[in-house]
Amino acid sequence: QVQLVESGGGLVQPGGSLRLSCAASGFSLDDYAIGWFRQAPGRERDGVSCISRGDGSTFYADSVKGRFTITRDKSKNTVYLQMNTLKPEDTAVYYCAAEVYGSSCLRLISSGMDYWGKGALVTVSS
Repeated sequence: QVQLVESGGGLVQPGGSLRLSCAASGFSLDDYAIGWFRQAPGRERDGVSCISRGDGSTFYADSVKGRFTITRDKSKNTVYLQMNTLKPEDTAVYYCAAEVYGSSCLRLISSGMDYWGKGALVTVSS
């Protein structure tokens, strides 16, 4: 059974950092691309970052390039999203998602993802 569980969300001041974790079970990170998406209140779900299966190529939305870093630890079957220099506009529920082929993930398109976690709330506020 495929399962994704996010953790690490919370309240942080502008300019601060958080690291989100996405623990995967029921499949190997070698076989699925993993993406991070976020949804702010009243807005659509947007792609943030993706790490491909296989060679682990990474992709980022322009809004987070240079501030966020996606990595994976295959020994723990976990993907991380390190978020630095956080801004109030980064406030959202962050979801991790898995896609077996990766074509949607690499383009940060949420509609093509196969499995989703329940999300973790990140609030950036002073």
